[in-house]
Amino acid sequence: MSGVRRRAAAPSRAGFRLGDGEAIAGAAVPQGLIRAARKSGQLNLSGRELTEVPLHVWRINLDTPEEAKQNLSFGAADRWWEQTDLTKLILSSNKLKCLSDDVRLLPALTVLDVHDNQLTSLPSAIGSLENLQKLNVSHNKLKDLPEELIQLKHLRSLLLQHNELRHLPHEFGELNSLEELNISNNHLSSIPSSFAFLTNVLQLNLAHNQLKSLPAEISAMKNLRQLDCTKNCLETIPPELANMASLEQLYLRRNKLRYLPDFPSYTVLKELHVGENQIEVLKVEHLKHLNSLCVLDLRDNKLKSLPDEITLLQGLERLDLSNNDISSLPPMLGNLSHMKFLALEGNPLRTIRRDVLQKGTQEILKYLRSKIQDDNLISPNGELPVTAMTLPSQSEINLHAITALKTLDYSEKQKAVIPDEVLSSVGSNPVTTVNFSKNQLTEIPVRITELKESVSDVNLSFNKLSSISVELCMLYRLTHLDIRNNFLTSLPGEMETLAKLQIINLAFNRFKIFPDVLYRIPTLEAILLGNNQIGSLDPMQVKKLEKLNTLDLQNNDILHVPPELGNCINLRTLLLEGNPFRTPRAAILAKGTDAVLEYLRSRIPT
Repeated sequence: MSGVRRRAAAPSRAGFRLGDGEAIAGAAVPQGLIRAARKSGQLNLSGRELTEVPLHVWRINLDTPEEAKQNLSFGAADRWWEQTDLTKLILSSNKLKCLSDDVRLLPALTVLDVHDNQLTSLPSAIGSLENLQKLNVSHNKLKDLPEELIQLKHLRSLLLQHNELRHLPHEFGELNSLEELNISNNHLSSIPSSFAFLTNVLQLNLAHNQLKSLPAEISAMKNLRQLDCTKNCLETIPPELANMASLEQLYLRRNKLRYLPDFPSYTVLKELHVGENQIEVLKVEHLKHLNSLCVLDLRDNKLKSLPDEITLLQGLERLDLSNNDISSLPPMLGNLSHMKFLALEGNPLRTIRRDVLQKGTQEILKYLRSKIQDDNLISPNGELPVTAMTLPSQSEINLHAITALKTLDYSEKQKAVIPDEVLSSVGSNPVTTVNFSKNQLTEIPVRITELKESVSDVNLSFNKLSSISVELCMLYRLTHLDIRNNFLTSLPGEMETLAKLQIINLAFNRFKIFPDVLYRIPTLEAILLGNNQIGSLDPMQVKKLEKLNTLDLQNNDILHVPPELGNCINLRTLLLEGNPFRTPRAAILAKGTDAVLEYLRSRIPT
């Protein structure tokens, strides 16, 4: 009899007549959505104020549709018995306090998104979703995770940020298909040593927890590229992290570190963020194995000086020393030829004049270089003395910079044309840096192509250029190009031949559209387009730039930020302030890049 009763109950469930409570819950889910979900395999119920998931949602692949029971006519496209299983279920931004064990009735799910609810636990039945690849339970009130979660062997993305977790299952490492793991903003005080088995994880976010140490075993995470431990209680970092062969970005801001991480061997680390710690001194042994660094963030520490060995970091492009106790800088710092950004605000510097500091990075480096004592200087100021046999323009050429620093510097001359003798002065020297900034150039010197075998860094900022010549596109070793503060409205298609270009600064020009050619330069890591008149961009093309980590579009004319831009997960810095769009609002922008990208992803229509 019980079996008969169960069979008899099925039609009433399918017709949503199990009682007032379920009828009310079911009313929040239009039948049109259910019908569409049976065809597409995707169901989006986000933002519907649901307090529970209606039973007919869990049973969407089991029950006969009510239309079929009423003998309604079904077209070829509507034959319910041929409909697809539900693979994607979005329940985000509701008022759910729990999930039913009926979740097991959707074994085909590959994506389950329940972020921004009020969940305090997950059902043990979650472990039966053997096809699940992405699980987003962020922004809930979870206090622990069911052991059955470990059964999700195909899970690739697990988002647990902004919950109340105090510990993780010891067997967590059995989720060895994971590629993305975010456990930030919880109450964790330790990490299981089984993390060593998460060898496929590319991004691991442990920020805003209560970690006092990291297990040395995590060094076995051989594919990890980005590790974020911001705002924890770390006092030391295990030196074994140097064995992480793929680690490129390490975020350790707002901890209790007194020294840089001690890496006993060379690493591929490109970015090290240790701002807001208690670092008092930089030791040579902490610097010598960081020769791949491009970004070093040391702001808000207790540094009193920098060692000359800072020049071991030859690839350094950004150095933030803000708000320390530094009174002087080593002149050798000026020899870091790739440096693009040097922040010194909030230090009691006494050896550099205020007017020099106010002129920015390149002027500071130029000043420091002028202080270097070198027997090879042609004269005390590094320039040729003016004699009866010297052309006036030659007296403005720094030959020491050409021979010793591999730099051709002819900036701040207010010249409309670069004299031939300037380029001739290079001779056979392999110049890597060319600085023609702050002149009156309307064209790029044709002879710049003579430097194509060696030059990698060109600065043409603060001129009057209205177009880019083909000659510039022949500098095939170019990695850094600064052409801000000109009159450019477009870029030539030939620029896609710059196959090594990493950073391009196009700020303060007259672009009205995002230069299409930039989408075709896959090596780009930073695109700076602030203070133009750009109205839109193509997020699908931006996503293809897999190395892009900085995109500056401040103070343009963007009316709509495409939600798909949120899928550009490699972006570490996205600047959108000063545009006329209404969303994301300023409060979201103020939370930083990760929050903006997460917001945009939540707005992607399904």
